[in-house]
Amino acid sequence: MIKAILVFNNHGKPRLLKFYHHYTEEQQQQIVRETFQLVSKRDDNVCNFLEGGTLIGGNDYRLIYRHYATLYFIFCVDSSESELGILDLIQVFVETLDRCFENVCELDLIFHVDKVHHILGELVMGGMVLETNMTEILLRREEQEKLEKQEAGISAAPARAVSAVKSMNLPQQIKDLKLPDLPGLSNLKNAF
Repeated sequence: MIKAILVFNNHGKPRLLKFYHHYTEEQQQQIVRETFQLVSKRDDNVCNFLEGGTLIGGNDYRLIYRHYATLYFIFCVDSSESELGILDLIQVFVETLDRCFENVCELDLIFHVDKVHHILGELVMGGMVLETNMTEILLRREEQEKLEKQEAGISAAPARAVSAVKSMNLPQQIKDLKLPDLPGLSNLKNAF
């Protein structure tokens, strides 16, 4: 089972944190610091698996990571998960982000947090792997974008209606309204 997914830059700044086990804010920050210390000190030519830190579960948990340009993608898993399977899952996650954002970079993770979380939610939910087919994940993301566009159109409808009423210039139209002369009304006009 996946216990946490962490993405941070070369300076240790978190760009995506997803914990599937409850930790306090202080514990989460300590986990990020400790994980960054463990991973950033390693050479590029060593394997991408290491035992988890003391806070995240110790020997029973492993940190499996990939380093792409300025970002570290780290999955903390228990002993029931396959290290090679998780490496493949990280690759699928990064390639899906790459296709979604056309050459993903750190800024995409910052400015499109909702899309990144949606993609991650399609891959992993509750610490369990749901989907590894990139085409299916991208299809679900496109469906979500269509729904968001439809909702934007519906939510904008009241504003468009108000704008249309304002552009009608109703006070002027009421002034310009010509009523027919009715017999007997001319006597009332003269009375006032």
